[in-house]
Amino acid sequence: MEGDGKLEAKIETLLNVEKQMRQAGDVAGTKKAATDILQLCFDARAWNTLNEQIVLLSKRRGQLKQAVQAMVQQAMQYIDQTPDLETKIELIKTLNNVSAGKIYVEIERARSIKKLAKIKEEQGLIDEAANLMQEVAVETFGAMAKTEKIAFILEQVRLCLDSPDYVRAQILSRKINPKVFEAVPSKEKKKPKEGDNIVEEPAPDIPSLLELKRIYYGLMIRHYFHNNDYLEICRCYKAIYEIPSVKEDPAQWIPVLRKICWYLVLSPHDPMQSSLHNSTLEDKNLSEIPHFRLLLKQLITMEVIQWTSLWNTFKDEFENEKNMLGGSFGDKAAEDLRLRVTEHNILVASKYYSRITLKRLADLLCLEIQEAEKHLSEMVVSKALVAKIDKPMSIVCFQPAKDSNDILNSWAFNLEKLLDLVEKSCHQIHKETMVHKAAIRA
Repeated sequence: MEGDGKLEAKIETLLNVEKQMRQAGDVAGTKKAATDILQLCFDARAWNTLNEQIVLLSKRRGQLKQAVQAMVQQAMQYIDQTPDLETKIELIKTLNNVSAGKIYVEIERARSIKKLAKIKEEQGLIDEAANLMQEVAVETFGAMAKTEKIAFILEQVRLCLDSPDYVRAQILSRKINPKVFEAVPSKEKKKPKEGDNIVEEPAPDIPSLLELKRIYYGLMIRHYFHNNDYLEICRCYKAIYEIPSVKEDPAQWIPVLRKICWYLVLSPHDPMQSSLHNSTLEDKNLSEIPHFRLLLKQLITMEVIQWTSLWNTFKDEFENEKNMLGGSFGDKAAEDLRLRVTEHNILVASKYYSRITLKRLADLLCLEIQEAEKHLSEMVVSKALVAKIDKPMSIVCFQPAKDSNDILNSWAFNLEKLLDLVEKSCHQIHKETMVHKAAIRA
């Protein structure tokens, strides 16, 4: 049908009409003539002619931007109605070329590139799909809806993680401020002021803001899992746990709360971890999974934990996580869990002992002397505690070294206390003497 003379004649007629309208500066007429040409090609299923006409019309001298915008928007509707994949790709590439560098069709270009990237991904060309998506910086698009921007950036992050390119995924994820998910929807819908950019409605397939929040933190978990950053993974699960739709459904929040507990236990001890630990213990929902309340309680109580008994108690729960939301833990998780228990026990020892032999410390930790010394040294280097090891005597001293000023202040305080006691004693002696003298005179 592309070679049909009638189609060519109709297109030629409309091209003359479009020229007259364009030269006269008639925006509505130019848009109508341009879109009618595209409609003719589409009705005749002349896809090659359609591509040619889109390029021809967009390159005409003094072409109105409103006409180009109308053409691109209309052609976007034809993408899903193409007869085969090759035709679809050609149409998308034509639209990308026409809209390149034109701000007034930047949203349409972003959407068409997203469609092309999806096709490439389905063909197994993930790296190519990721590169295509990275060409578009949607954060600069003033007319694009906030949810659509977030969805586009999340798609960029997902493709980078699938590549895998974790560095670029982290850079792209920083374009999204997590505070944007806390926005109240009612406050977001404001009437645009005169002169403001009109924000377009998002595409129909764009998820809600809360669903985007879940997707965002799911991708962040994948990123942090690569680096075994347990505390950040825990914070991501905590954010998912706070989503209303998750918190209302026990089938959803129980697996998430289990993950929060496990990753809290796996996280190295620091102020943020301690704060999260305490806030999780205060959560009433934890009573639904008492095993995990016991686990958290053990890691916060200043008592030595026997690793063997702890592992025997929670081994089945640990292995069962692979059937839960988020899948199983990494290969290092079991080793890291034992390391956290060891660190906890060393902290407990430092609370109750000012000096202790290495052999006794190793017995408390259920470790060999060399291994206990190694873990203690690592904690000192990381500044988790203050300790010194006397190697010849095999004694560990947990008392921090005092500064010369601290020593002088301590002496001054002790001397002041001593003089105060002497003064009180003299006063008591003088008082007793006077009472005794009074009694003799009587």
